Amino acid sequence: MAIDQSTLTKGQVRKLNALRKSVGNDIAENAFGKWMKTQSKTPKETRDPVADALVTALSHLQNDKSFKLGTKGYVVKRS
Repeated sequence: MAIDQSTLTKGQVRKLNALRKSVGNDIAENAFGKWMKTQSKTPKETRDPVADALVTALSHLQNDKSFKLGTKGYVVKRS
């Protein structure tokens, strides 16, 4: 079973190459194929709890005309 590397991401190609170096081509391709079947097709959506808390804290100011964040919104950086 030959794996088409053009459809793989950079991380998946690295994983396949590392497997090939460590256990050989035949075993690596079988193991990689089984691993790929276990991976989900769609990325998982992760929610940021701090951003959610900010949204709920600022939601009551949504209709207040005197409160403005500007046209580009706001950026919160971790310090």
